[in-house]
Amino acid sequence: MLRFTKIFLIFILGLVMTQQNALALESVEIPATSTHKYSVIWLHGLGADGHDFENIVPELHLIDSSSIKFIFPHAPIQKITVNHGAEMRAWYDILKMNDLNRDVDVKGIQHSATLINQLIQKEIDSGIPSKNILLVGFSQGGVLALHTGLRFNQPLAGIIALSTYLPTLDSLKTERTEANNHTPIFMSHGIIDSVVAIETGKAAFDGLKAMGYTIQWHDYVMEHSLCVEEIEQIAGFVNTVLK
Repeated sequence: MLRFTKIFLIFILGLVMTQQNALALESVEIPATSTHKYSVIWLHGLGADGHDFENIVPELHLIDSSSIKFIFPHAPIQKITVNHGAEMRAWYDILKMNDLNRDVDVKGIQHSATLINQLIQKEIDSGIPSKNILLVGFSQGGVLALHTGLRFNQPLAGIIALSTYLPTLDSLKTERTEANNHTPIFMSHGIIDSVVAIETGKAAFDGLKAMGYTIQWHDYVMEHSLCVEEIEQIAGFVNTVLK
């Protein structure tokens, strides 16, 4: 009986590990070229993939770039309601939208946050302190960076949220963790963004600032994208928090 119980427990453990591995995100990784001290997890937007921001790394000209590992995960493929059910990589479904508001799948955000938490924990398990891990996200990825980072139970180096908004701002009031109450946040947006209106991004910034977060805002004459000035200021922020 004891032998059977042991075999059964091993089977269950193997099944759980298999399920966890199946849920793990695939990523594009740029390893540190010297001693690995820091990790940057960069989340892409709707319909893109982990390769979307891969080429930005050399453009940042970071002071300690050789010590930084960059991780660009691929979001799961799913049907997007506002795109007539077309399948694409997305961190969550968008159910309805107009110029200033969008009805999103909050459970989908929570599910993706669990996957991002696994990525963060993997870096911690490899020996990187949580305070040396930076979350970056563009558009949908920015939503996940803010949602996940401000709820994570260990202090992070910082959060960069680009051309984004925060549909889970209200729930953050009760779900925020003390560990990241003072984590520095960089938000930026294009003033002629026709995909995510700047008003929605500014509303997220105002809400987070009112909650006492250490947060900075930048805007630029650009569409739903990045510009040279923004990249330079992102680099300055990264150099400040990863040191």
